[in-house]
Amino acid sequence: MSRGGQLKTIAAASLTALVWMTGQAGAAQCGSTSAGFEEWKAQFASEARGRVSASAISALMGTTYSMATISADRNQGSMHLSYEQFLARRGGPAIVSRGRALKQSNAALFASIQQRYGVPPGPLLAIWGMETGFGRSRGNQNTLSAVATLAYDCRRSAYFTEQLNAALTLVDRGVLSAGTRGSMHGEVGHTQFLPKNILAYGTGGSLDSSATALSSTANFLRGHGWRAGGGYQPGEGNFAAIEAWNAAPVYQRAIAAIGRQIDGGASE
Repeated sequence: MSRGGQLKTIAAASLTALVWMTGQAGAAQCGSTSAGFEEWKAQFASEARGRVSASAISALMGTTYSMATISADRNQGSMHLSYEQFLARRGGPAIVSRGRALKQSNAALFASIQQRYGVPPGPLLAIWGMETGFGRSRGNQNTLSAVATLAYDCRRSAYFTEQLNAALTLVDRGVLSAGTRGSMHGEVGHTQFLPKNILAYGTGGSLDSSATALSSTANFLRGHGWRAGGGYQPGEGNFAAIEAWNAAPVYQRAIAAIGRQIDGGASE
């Protein structure tokens, strides 16, 4: 390469680096303590202006750093238990019993969902029971504060930045508000949807309605490859959709096993 060519290459590389550093300097910087949260929040709001409304920005600026969310994020011990220990802690037999009763008392609802989405009652009831005890424990954490805290926190900042952007869009649509409450990581409703999944798979209406939450869950599973009439045990075609619902293998196995028992199959 000639000297002139080398100089052009160096100049181009320098310009590229300058553009990258400028972008980095302008981006909201993550942190590992509460110290930088307010500064990060202001920068994030500045970047979001023009993409979401003033009311969504106001909701964002009203969020606070949640130590409870950080503590929960760092201590997800139940996902590291053995399968038997996990089922015992989550109350597997009770979920099966209650799930069978709800399947019978809500037969028309589940028939309608299965006809539309191809998902039988068992896995939906297993998810509902595992996530919130059939709606009894939906959480009392401010949703926007939880998601904003995790978007700021460096551990999974990119993932929760997407969730926060989705949450602000949902504020604009009237689905979430500054006062919405849910679980520690920002999940809401009977089956605990994160904001990005509400945008993609929510079927309309509030996820605090069990019917809406169950149909949205079925829509999620169908969107991840669920096929009507297929099996959903490990190694069967629809198990991949259960894997998409939750990344923990012990949780996936529990959903499949509990769902099979609710649907009339034998236990493991």
